[in-house]
Amino acid sequence: MPENGMPGPVCDLSSVREAVCIHTHKIFDSCRDKDCVEDLRVYLTRESQAALDRSTGAKNRCAELLFARVEVEPLAYKRGHYAVDLTFYYRILGDATVGGTRPVTITGLAVFTKRVALYGGRGKAKTFSSTDALPTPDGLLQDRLPVGVVEALDPMILASKVREVCDCCRCETELTEIPPAIAEALGEELVLTGGTRRLYVTVGQFSTVRLERGAQLAVQSGGYC
Repeated sequence: MPENGMPGPVCDLSSVREAVCIHTHKIFDSCRDKDCVEDLRVYLTRESQAALDRSTGAKNRCAELLFARVEVEPLAYKRGHYAVDLTFYYRILGDATVGGTRPVTITGLAVFTKRVALYGGRGKAKTFSSTDALPTPDGLLQDRLPVGVVEALDPMILASKVREVCDCCRCETELTEIPPAIAEALGEELVLTGGTRRLYVTVGQFSTVRLERGAQLAVQSGGYC
């Protein structure tokens, strides 16, 4: 132990006393992705949409990853493998040029979804704890799914463009569901339909996705610290 009495790294293997059992999450499978998402629509706030409609041009400043929803479901055609559905919610900041005045800050939401397939093992043992709440009847009959985890950086904005709303744009799939917390984080109601112009961004997203299950491992211990 260092002279100041604080614990430090174990340099002498003779200090290892015994093997102890710990409970942790074991990673069964993972993947790293570099996604280039082109022409991702930005749903602007009401004031931002009004500024874009009367602007002579706009450009994006930065993008921030607010939240990523992770959903796991088994694949029917391959046992032990699971589909991981990811939904990324981005807050987009930009500047709209209105006349000859100072650029107006515009804010909006962009949503990107993707799916990956990973091996998650087959958990036959059913684990319960005192902190578990009673699930729904359907949940009681389901197999135990692995835990999906995603680690992601804030995306990089690679390009942006403004398009006039025309017949060719009306066939786009409209965003119909926004988590309440995401909507409140933007501070103002989003414009999902209407408007005369729309803002699009191309972003680069780096992420790591993995599937985990609880596991008991024996590790070498140097005693309590």
